[in-house]
Amino acid sequence: MSNPVIKTRFAPSPTGFIHIGNARTALFSALLGLREGSQFLLRIEDTDRDRSRDEFVNAMQEDLWWLDLKWHEGPVVGGNNGPYHQSARESIYDKHIAHLTEKGSVYPCFCSESELSIARKIQLSSGQPPRYSGKCAKLSANAVKTLLEKGGKPTLRFRVPNDTIVEFDDIVRGKQPFKTNDIGDFIIRRSDHSTAFFFSNAVDDADMGVTHVLRGEDHLANTPRQIMLLNALGLRVPQYGHISLIVGDDGSPLSKRHGSRSIRELRAEGYFPLAVVNYLGRLGHFYESDDMMSVTTLAARFDLARLGKSPARFDAHQLLHWQQRALAAATVDELWEWMGPDVHNLVPPERAQEFVHMIRGNVSFPVHAVHWAKIIFHDPLILNDQARETVAHAGHQFFSQALLAANLHPGNFKEFSEEIRKHTSAKGKALFMPLRAALTGELGGPEMAQILVLMGPERVKQRLHACL
Repeated sequence: MSNPVIKTRFAPSPTGFIHIGNARTALFSALLGLREGSQFLLRIEDTDRDRSRDEFVNAMQEDLWWLDLKWHEGPVVGGNNGPYHQSARESIYDKHIAHLTEKGSVYPCFCSESELSIARKIQLSSGQPPRYSGKCAKLSANAVKTLLEKGGKPTLRFRVPNDTIVEFDDIVRGKQPFKTNDIGDFIIRRSDHSTAFFFSNAVDDADMGVTHVLRGEDHLANTPRQIMLLNALGLRVPQYGHISLIVGDDGSPLSKRHGSRSIRELRAEGYFPLAVVNYLGRLGHFYESDDMMSVTTLAARFDLARLGKSPARFDAHQLLHWQQRALAAATVDELWEWMGPDVHNLVPPERAQEFVHMIRGNVSFPVHAVHWAKIIFHDPLILNDQARETVAHAGHQFFSQALLAANLHPGNFKEFSEEIRKHTSAKGKALFMPLRAALTGELGGPEMAQILVLMGPERVKQRLHACL
């Protein structure tokens, strides 16, 4: 197979569940990499030994599969560029670090964290960008040897050239120049010999043949460092694109108070994956069509030129809109499965299809279906406060006539309600709202004619009698 024109990747750190921001990055990368002739790669960046956990790796893979984002290369599916967990790639990193060492592009740094912290505070108070002073850059071989013999555990820093401009053409934001004097020599390997993000992330992209990197704009300042590293190693530099961050409706960073959840939470609530990808696909990217689209169609119509530079505002109402679109498009069998075991245990199997048809326009999540299943098929009925007031206002005579009408016209709501109207003069809301309140405990919901049929004559009469 020839090399793809475009190869993208999603490279999460397994330190928690994927949230909406991660998921959108994965989606955009996948949409670009799932187009014809392109490839999408998954890599696990688990170099944070203290926080990385297998359960998050497994959950992340499940979430991506749930969203229908299937990678061509990476964990589970394999490929020619493994291993795909960074924790298993130390020998690869050692080889590249040895190459940088031979070139004199790196040096050991023995500065303590407290020294570095004080220096950063001084620089910030003086209005300067925090950068390493270069204190250890000129240590002689003998001085390094002495410090090591005394038990020093150095980090390894990359030598950044002075008075140079690192410039790249960002896929989303255009020309991006950075002054090296504002960057300073940076750490590529920590004192515990684990590699820093700048280094392992860049090396892996080059080694795995990634051509396009889409990531959040919070990574923009990392890019000149990675370009310098790749140039020093003689490795290919991918095209970088930094997508806008997602913010809440007030413009502040997205958080739970804005309705942000993990993909795992959205799954548990009963969101359809198609609803989530159709919403996220439009969160910072423009599609001409407002149609509900499959991942394949979203990928075919994905255009880098339509990625926005401004912050993307998360709107929980829009997410719900796509959920309702997905519900409307789902089959009866899909909806029945989606409603889950709590509904299945309440609704008689022979009434399942009727139940789904009746409530599909009145539910957004499985919990709503459970609510209506309890109303229709479970006793005792609990009336909400408004329903209780409506029943009380209708009075004893109304429900006496309603009970008589139920005996005369079981299961036929039109004749049942007409019989009540003839004997009480109640009409419009004065007729229908007390009946709805008495039979369902609510003042809104599915068509009463359907409710009457599913509820059955005996339960209808029992509930009307209770209102007397």
